[in-house]
Amino acid sequence: MAIIRPFKALRPFKGIEQCFSCPPYDVLEEDEVKEIIKRNPNSFLKVTRAEVEVKDNPKEDPYEKAKENFQSFLERGSIVQDDEEAFYIYQEIWQGISQTGFFATVSVEEYKKGIIKKHELTRKDKEDDRTNHILNLKAQTGPVFLSFKSKIEIKNLINSLIQNKQPLYNFCDENNINHKLWKISEKENIEKLKKSFEEIDYLYIVDGHHRAAAASRVQEIMREKDPSYDENEPYNFFMAAIFPHDELRILPYHRIVKDLNGLKEEEFLKKLETYFKIEKAPHPHYSPEEMHTFGMYLRKEWYKLTFKGQLSNDPVENLDVQILQKYILEPVLSIEDPRSDPKIYFIGGIKGIGELEKWVDEKGWKVAFSMYPTQMNQLFEVADSNKIMPPKSTWFEPKLRSGLLIHKIS
Repeated sequence: MAIIRPFKALRPFKGIEQCFSCPPYDVLEEDEVKEIIKRNPNSFLKVTRAEVEVKDNPKEDPYEKAKENFQSFLERGSIVQDDEEAFYIYQEIWQGISQTGFFATVSVEEYKKGIIKKHELTRKDKEDDRTNHILNLKAQTGPVFLSFKSKIEIKNLINSLIQNKQPLYNFCDENNINHKLWKISEKENIEKLKKSFEEIDYLYIVDGHHRAAAASRVQEIMREKDPSYDENEPYNFFMAAIFPHDELRILPYHRIVKDLNGLKEEEFLKKLETYFKIEKAPHPHYSPEEMHTFGMYLRKEWYKLTFKGQLSNDPVENLDVQILQKYILEPVLSIEDPRSDPKIYFIGGIKGIGELEKWVDEKGWKVAFSMYPTQMNQLFEVADSNKIMPPKSTWFEPKLRSGLLIHKIS
């Protein structure tokens, strides 16, 4: 059974939430962060990406800078502390489609026990970064993105709690995504939402594996410092935004490769014929319309690849990203570790097929692959099998806004 808890959030003073909140810390390039902070010195990126401000001064500690900026926001009243525990219902509307979930805190122990399931490996350097960030601020600044197998009763309850209720925040961001947040602090409504999750066996990490892993490490560090700790200490929980699975949209995560591993184009195409049917794409700017098909952009032409090999009972082996890796990227193009190989680059689906063409036509990369998006049921199958997805398997859109809610851990 998954246990959810309300919490006393730190949040932006009403009226500044649009300019204060920001995209997640890990979706922006350094130059994008610099530009946003230059235009808007009150952006929460000054806390989540403080390393950009101290890059030219190696003597300054980025985590101390994050803490300094965080304290400054608190002292100026940009961030206020709620005085009562609450759940916070969160809705995002993008391109006419909405997803509605809620913010809560969830148990680090349940994460360790596998009640909160993961599907990605984490990197130590990224874990270290988020661990140091949380420890210095004594706060979790971004939510872990969780999902659950949808139940109509829970969706109806969430919708009923915000019916005829004014949102705490309601604004559009720079990508024209409408964000709405409602505070649910009435005791009877808190109990209704908690009780509704008694029949939810598992939660699934959609995004934020490093934040969850960092919360676990922070718990261990804090407990070592406090042997008489209480199970209810805030550091035993981490902030999460939780959504029913059928509200979420996964976009494809495309691949671009720098060279053909010494092969001529005709030799490359010949090697692909072993496992793929190759034909001219049915339309320009081709994006696959079903699983186990791929778009390929080579010599300014789009091709459709259809996998004709044997499918597996293993949920990981049946993922399109794994099929591409196993039958093209590794054996033909010698990309053994896509996490670290500089010959491969990944483009999230929101940037569109045109971005793939640009990298090949203008930047000199050799071949691009457009992907069919991984499906939520595939994510569940992998997580339920205690297996790990290949890197860059999913791109969820819209992203969760950072800085709307902050969870203090001490």
